[in-house]
Amino acid sequence: MTLPSDADRLILALDGLEVREALELVDALPGLRWVKVGLELFVAAGPQVLDQLRQRDLQIFLDLKFHDIPATMAGACSRAARLGAGLITVHAAAGLEALQASQQAAVSAARASGFEPPTLLAVTVLTSWDQTRLTHELAIDEPIASYVPRLARLAVAAGLGGCVCSPLEVAALRATHPHPFALVTPGIRPAGSALGDQARVMTPAQALAAGASQLVIGRPITAAADPAAAWAACCSALHHGG
Repeated sequence: MTLPSDADRLILALDGLEVREALELVDALPGLRWVKVGLELFVAAGPQVLDQLRQRDLQIFLDLKFHDIPATMAGACSRAARLGAGLITVHAAAGLEALQASQQAAVSAARASGFEPPTLLAVTVLTSWDQTRLTHELAIDEPIASYVPRLARLAVAAGLGGCVCSPLEVAALRATHPHPFALVTPGIRPAGSALGDQARVMTPAQALAAGASQLVIGRPITAAADPAAAWAACCSALHHGG
């Protein structure tokens, strides 16, 4: 994955929208280059929505977070690559064998279908989790600050092109994983925005300064009274370092 340009740094998450709403929204946002299709929209609309978005010259981040046995993950990533997705998420916790199989399957399928191979992103720790919940609910006592790098190293060993992490882990990961290894960060909230269900957040400018490759922003734009104005404000803040 090459370094993203300014226009490629923002990924709009279409979570929680119906197909019509999603298409109307992307048509109303000038300069939009990347969109994230997650579980809600994909389950509701199926692969066809990816075709509709690609027809608008948009790049697709297919965020289905595959986590299964190696053969199943490889099959899912193969099919996702055939849909033309540029970014595909898999859970790092699935383990080395599953990550390697997923990477190999995605590359082979994309080339066979005439697409550029996608970048597989290993999901580390979801941005809705904090240390207390991780310890009490999953019995993972290792601090997030060391657990996330452990999972990132697994992604590197498997040959993946990047990982998904909260912006709070970006600086430490970037210090040991230079570009073009992609660090894609949800948990992005413009100054003054509600946190929602996010626990580990930064502003767009802070995340980029820490070393993020691309930022995923959803509800601060999609749920705004004026999404176009919110999008423009976010782009402006990013450009001016606000």
